[in-house]
Amino acid sequence: MTTLESKTEILVWDAPTRLFHWLLAVCFSGAYLTAESDRLMAIHLTLGYTMVGLVAFRVVWGVIGTRHARFTSFLRGPAAVARYVSQHFSAQAEHSVGHNPLGAVSIVLMLLMTLAIVVSGWVYDTGGSHLLKEFHEGAAAFMLAVVGVHVAGVMFASLLQRENLVRSMFNGYQRGRAEQAIRWTWWPVAVVMLAAVLGYWFLQWQNPPVDNMAGDNFQNQNFYENLGKNAGHRNNEDEDD
Repeated sequence: MTTLESKTEILVWDAPTRLFHWLLAVCFSGAYLTAESDRLMAIHLTLGYTMVGLVAFRVVWGVIGTRHARFTSFLRGPAAVARYVSQHFSAQAEHSVGHNPLGAVSIVLMLLMTLAIVVSGWVYDTGGSHLLKEFHEGAAAFMLAVVGVHVAGVMFASLLQRENLVRSMFNGYQRGRAEQAIRWTWWPVAVVMLAAVLGYWFLQWQNPPVDNMAGDNFQNQNFYENLGKNAGHRNNEDEDD
C-alpha cells in the first residue's frame, strides 16, 4: 500500500468540474432560500432553470471530460460502496483520489434530484396538480438532506485521509501518485460555462420569468428594479424613525 507520505500534490479536478460544483451549490442554496417568497420567485425560477443547464453540462462532461470527472472513473456497484464504508472503520482504509465510491452515490443522487425538482416545479408552474407542488417541495427537502450527508461525508473523509478535500474542490489538487494526475485544467471550457450562466442571468434580469401559478405578483417586467426601490424605500423609512 502506498503511504500518504510517499504521495505528492497532483491535479485531480479540472476547472469545469470545480465551477460546476460551486455554481450548483450556490444555485440550490439560493433557490431553496427563495422558495417561500412571492417577491423573490423570479430569482427562485431563474436559479432552478440554471441548475438544469448545469446538470446537462455535467452529464456531458461526465462522458467526455477529464479522467476523474468521468462517470466511468467513480461509479461503482453496491458491493464496492459497502467495502469502502467497512474499510473506513478499520485500519485498511485506502486513500481515495477523486470521488470515492460513497461520494459517487451522493453525486448521482444530487444530479437526479436536481432534475426531479426542476421538472416537477416547471410542470406545476404550467398548470400541474397540487400533488406536483407537494412532490417538488418534498424532493427539495430530500435534496437538502443529501447535501447535508455529502458535506458530512467530505468532512469525515478529510479527517480520515488527513487532507482538506474542500480545498481540493477550489484549487483542484489532492495527494496522489504522479500517474493519477490530469494534465490540463481546461479553463477555456470553464470560462465559456461561466459566461453562459452570467449571460442567462443577465437576460433574466431584463425579462424576469413569470410564475404562472402566483397570479399577478410577477407580471411587472421591472421586477428587479422595483425590488431595489422597495429596499431603498424601507431603508429611508427606518432612518426617518
